Amino acid sequence: QAGNESHLLTTGDIPVVKVDRGGQVTYHGPGQLVVYLLLNLRRKKFGVRELVARMEASIVELLAGFGVEAYAKPDAPGVYVNEAKICSLGLRVRKGCSFHGLAFNLDMDLEPFNRINPCGYAGMAVTRLTNIADNIDREFVKDSLIEILVKRLGYIERTNANSLEDIDVR
Repeated sequence: QAGNESHLLTTGDIPVVKVDRGGQVTYHGPGQLVVYLLLNLRRKKFGVRELVARMEASIVELLAGFGVEAYAKPDAPGVYVNEAKICSLGLRVRKGCSFHGLAFNLDMDLEPFNRINPCGYAGMAVTRLTNIADNIDREFVKDSLIEILVKRLGYIERTNANSLEDIDVR
């Protein structure tokens, strides 16, 4: 399921790694929040499309908390602000379990996206949270995203949870 190499334009010194997930070419780098969702979808009783919808809704809710209007597109998974992608999704499901997840552009250098066709779309605009909201605290964003994902994926967070390890996922 690796992305089409024609979407790699001028990667230069950026390492290219093929992975076994859906979707096309993307870039991961410092300043991104990358969340891997390792879920038993059979136990949760929802499929891949439902998982994608819940992931997208989580990012939309997160951004709404910063006063940013974001949305998902039915024909191009991910989350967008003013037609620019701020969050990419890439999943693989094997034996009913999900692998990989989402990459949210928080405060990263966006230049490497000019070296590829992001998600297989030539000229796709990308953005980051620090371009559209002020006074962003990375830890607050991370903690907020965890809280929203836990809720939208149907888990119950303990009131004293400090990390994902503290969350009861049974």
